[in-house]
This record gives sequence, C-alpha cells and structure tokens, in this order.
Amino acid sequence: MEARKKKLPIEIENFEEIRTKGFYYVDKTGLIKELLENWGKVTLFTRPRRFGKSLNMSMLKNFR
Repeated sequence: MEARKKKLPIEIENFEEIRTKGFYYVDKTGLIKELLENWGKVTLFTRPRRFGKSLNMSMLKNFR
C-alpha cells in the first residue's frame, strides 16, 4: 500500500478548496476557540505577508 502525499496549497487562500481537494493543512481551529473566548467588536489580525491572514478569514467564514 503506497501512502499518498498531500499537495501543498501554494497561493490558495480558500479554506473550502484546501479541505475538499486534499491539500496539506495545519489545523488552526484553536483560533476559533480563542476568538470566541476573547471576542471584541473588532479583531485585528496583524501578521507578516503570506502568514495566512486571508486563509484564516476563509476558515472562519466556512466554520459551521
């Protein structure tokens, strides 16, 4: 039995596409828990370029 290697989601910022098309993904759902426990009117995501801000927002949009 050969192990299948997952693809890296380079330049893909759509969480649903990453999950449904078999891309490698580091689970960041702990972010959702943290946001729910420490919520405010506005949450500012300050991270360097290419750090996953858009992907995190897509993940939150698709969270059900």
